[in-house]
Amino acid sequence: MENTIETVYRLENPEKNIIKFATGTQLRYEDVIKDVFGVACINDLHMMLQYNKNFQTSICNSYGISEKKITLDKVIRIASKSDMLTLKQHLIYEKSHNDLQDEDAHPAENINHVNRPFDTIIKLQEGIYQWDDSNYSYNAVTSGA
Repeated sequence: MENTIETVYRLENPEKNIIKFATGTQLRYEDVIKDVFGVACINDLHMMLQYNKNFQTSICNSYGISEKKITLDKVIRIASKSDMLTLKQHLIYEKSHNDLQDEDAHPAENINHVNRPFDTIIKLQEGIYQWDDSNYSYNAVTSGA
């Protein structure tokens, strides 16, 4: 088992219709914040939430809330099991779409197979999850009795 269990985050920019998933390490060391929001770091994102009227409006419209209710966790939060299911469906769709465009692909072969998107063990809102190769998804890790 690895020393640290990566937390997976869901990032959403409703203004640009972008949803992306990233680990804590990716948030710290890669340009994920810049890719999704167009700013260099979380501190700049706080400023965006405060002063960018179009961004504020897009969040309000997306969540059906008033400007006073806008918080950072509307655009960056720990991913949930439901989020991961949505990601899996998206990855399956992308794979099947790419396979159909690939001349060498065999239709219906491995249509439900997706590569592991993150570490073997991850943390989500509901707890710790471990990758299961047999069904290409993360399953909850239950503590021993």
